Amino acid sequence: MSVMHPTRNLLVELLVEELPPKALKKLGESFAQTLAQSLKAQGLATDHSAVTPFASPRRLGVQVSAVLPGAPDKSVSHKLMPASVGFTADGLPTPALLKKLASLGANASALPRLERRMDPASKNAADALFFESLVPGATLAQGLQKALDEAIARLPIPKLMSYQPETGALPGWSSVQFVRPAHGLVALHGAEVVPVRVLGLESGRETQGHRFEAAMEPVVLQHADHYAQQLLEQGAVIASFASRHGDIARQLQAAASKEELVPIDDAALLDEVTALVERPNVLLCRFEPEFLAVPQECLILTMKANQKYFPLLDAQGRLTEKFLVVSNITPDDPSAVIEGNERVVRPRLADAKFFFDQDRRKTLGSRIGGLAKVVYHGKLGTQLDRTERVRVIAREIALALIKSGVLTVEQQARVDQAAQIAKADLLTDMVGEFPELQGTMGRYYAQHDGLHGDIALAIEDHYKPRFAGDELPRNEVGVVLALADKLETLVGLFGIGQLPTGDKDPFALRRHALGVIRMLTEKRLPLELNTLLKAALPAFGELIADPGIALADFIYDRLAGGLRDQDYSAKEIDAVLALRPQRLADVPPRLAAVRAFAALPQAPALTAANKRVGNILKKVDGVVEPKIDPALLQEPAEAALASALADVKPQADAAFERGDHTASLQWLAGLRTPVDLFFDQVMVNTDDPALRANRLGLLATLHAAMNRVADLSKLAT
Repeated sequence: MSVMHPTRNLLVELLVEELPPKALKKLGESFAQTLAQSLKAQGLATDHSAVTPFASPRRLGVQVSAVLPGAPDKSVSHKLMPASVGFTADGLPTPALLKKLASLGANASALPRLERRMDPASKNAADALFFESLVPGATLAQGLQKALDEAIARLPIPKLMSYQPETGALPGWSSVQFVRPAHGLVALHGAEVVPVRVLGLESGRETQGHRFEAAMEPVVLQHADHYAQQLLEQGAVIASFASRHGDIARQLQAAASKEELVPIDDAALLDEVTALVERPNVLLCRFEPEFLAVPQECLILTMKANQKYFPLLDAQGRLTEKFLVVSNITPDDPSAVIEGNERVVRPRLADAKFFFDQDRRKTLGSRIGGLAKVVYHGKLGTQLDRTERVRVIAREIALALIKSGVLTVEQQARVDQAAQIAKADLLTDMVGEFPELQGTMGRYYAQHDGLHGDIALAIEDHYKPRFAGDELPRNEVGVVLALADKLETLVGLFGIGQLPTGDKDPFALRRHALGVIRMLTEKRLPLELNTLLKAALPAFGELIADPGIALADFIYDRLAGGLRDQDYSAKEIDAVLALRPQRLADVPPRLAAVRAFAALPQAPALTAANKRVGNILKKVDGVVEPKIDPALLQEPAEAALASALADVKPQADAAFERGDHTASLQWLAGLRTPVDLFFDQVMVNTDDPALRANRLGLLATLHAAMNRVADLSKLAT
């Protein structure tokens, strides 16, 4: 029987060479959570044990509170065999029973402790023999070894590297594979070292602090509770990722506020910089103001991507010549660090200025022919081929919008010109260096070429929305071009069978589909989805097969997913999308109408009746025409329903045609009483074929009237 001891906090730290910064946050969280979960599963920690992760450029660590020195013993019930098999008719144990007990570490002396009880898992509910044994709980050393092995095995390591362990490594470790070479292992339960081994290392209490600023080397950790404080005071390291993250954010804000400026808001950059420094020190730097003549997107991107700097913006969001550096050292005189960073950034900005100046020597129009040398897809040709397809699709969309009064003829001409040069900036030096600036640089170069403002904005905006929550194109020309571009991608790739699978979507087709949906719905475009997909098909000639239903289903699936995120119920969404409304702009008002209808007291009875009508019509061979012969309405209830339909249907249809879907459904609520009476008093499948056909025609008329806005049967419980 294990003896219960007071709990103490446990600290584990793995000291390594500099970890990949973009992965550090996930590595730290995974290491801490996996290790803690394993300890809890083994009974060495409880669900109430606090888990504190640590992750710095050179360490992964975790502190788990209230950890036992040993897990409590557990009573385990073993099902042995049916009683009739375990004992003879004389009540003597059979050899099979004795052998089974031996396998569990018991012998004949355990026979009096066996229990006979009904086995619920047995088909015949026969008596079975059960043996209760006490399994000793794992010691902390055993449990931590298992937890540590699991934590390391499950790390989301971007790429493993092989290395030779240091001199003095444990026997048997001639080669190690890990994310980075490991140099030290700490495992403290309170003040005591827990003996564990991993990656050729044996646990101890020594770690290393800051490479340049540690007060002592090594740092000898005295107690698990004092880890963070001791590492900060003696090692000059803030071990907690979250603490460093918060410290950097505060320093950035304070330094920017002194200059009455705002640091660039970039969560990914802040995470990456947090993973690069052990004790952050934010410093203010400057570059020459003449570089501000370069588009600020270029300067911001080069400072963030290449140097990990935080550009500073004024109150209007304009870039200034000042920027912030997060240094990993804190010298008494920071001037050398500041000057060094200013010297490093200057060539980067000069490169951007050079690219910008060189690119403007050629117009976008003069670059179009070069797109023939840029492969878009092995089966779909070059970027020039793609450009021509986008032009064809954009032309069809523009013509449809001209007919509906959304677009003018002048705007149509701008759409065509924008489509022709939208991809030309792919051939510029700036976009070659920074692909993220495609479209953005096209706008700047179009403005430099003196093109119309609508065209310049459309070139930038035709990539929008680039991500969830991104803004839509700013003008009609941009909307048409963006819609054409995304439809070309979807139709083309679906047409060659390049569909997304699982989490893999290399061509971002899900994002393109959501972009199409958002533009059609939020811009309320009077365009039908199937018409758009068919209009895009001729642009490909014989290159692809018709993606048809598969692509439409894909788009409706994305639409359903987006609507679920907007707090619509599954029944409401199914009811509306079951009809495959072609104008996606109609979907939101239809959903609102369905929600309002479902709240009416008549709704449950009508939706149930609608489902019943649908089931009746499905069982009929052939198509039932929605026709009624008044002369064949023999029963008062069917005559009453026909009369009510004659009164209500025109009103509901008129409301539907003017787009008032809520009113259309509310008119139908008046049919509840005659519908209920019909099903109570009229037999639809009568022996008289003429009467039966007329009653089916009446139900078909009712079904058509009730399901124009949505398939109301989907609301039935």
